[in-house]
Parts: sequence; structure tokens; C-alpha cells
Amino acid sequence: MWRGWVRTADRAAYVDYIESTGMAEYRATRGNQGAWMLARDLGDGRTEIVTLSFWASRDAIRGFAGDDIEQAVFYPEDERFLVDRETTVTHFDVVAGAG
Repeated sequence: MWRGWVRTADRAAYVDYIESTGMAEYRATRGNQGAWMLARDLGDGRTEIVTLSFWASRDAIRGFAGDDIEQAVFYPEDERFLVDRETTVTHFDVVAGAG
């Protein structure tokens, strides 16, 4: 899971940008079991963006992120959009599922 914040006015453009970069790369990486992007307007001119992805293993995550799976992956236009960001990602183990 990763979180970043953009200007609400940039929300749609950033969502499109991340869909074509990070989300597409998540989904194309072997071992990815799904990826979602969540957004919520905070009412102060900022929108919080959360990316959430599921992986078969930590080795599969390395296929996307490289050896340091705690370090967030950024793309060239992120500087233009992000007003704040987490520089690390948070990993959880799935211990129960839907159904």
C-alpha cells in the first residue's frame, strides 16, 4: 500500500497518469494478483491517493520494485502532480479473505 496527495484540481489527470504507469506495471508484473487505486477528496484542496496491490510473494514484489521492496517506485511526472507522498510502501500479510 502506498499513499500520496495531489491537488484536487489535478485528481483526474493524476489518476489517468498512474493508471497508465504504475498500475499498468503492477498488473503486468508476474505474480501480481490485482491492483486498485483509491481516491478521496479531503476538502482542503487536496486529494489523497492510495494504491493497493496484491502479490503472490515478496519475490513477486521484487519483480516490480527491485531489491528494496520497502522503497516506493516513482515516475517522471510524479513531481508535477504530488504535493506530498510517502517514500516507502507498507506491506501486510493477508490472513483472511473475502467470501
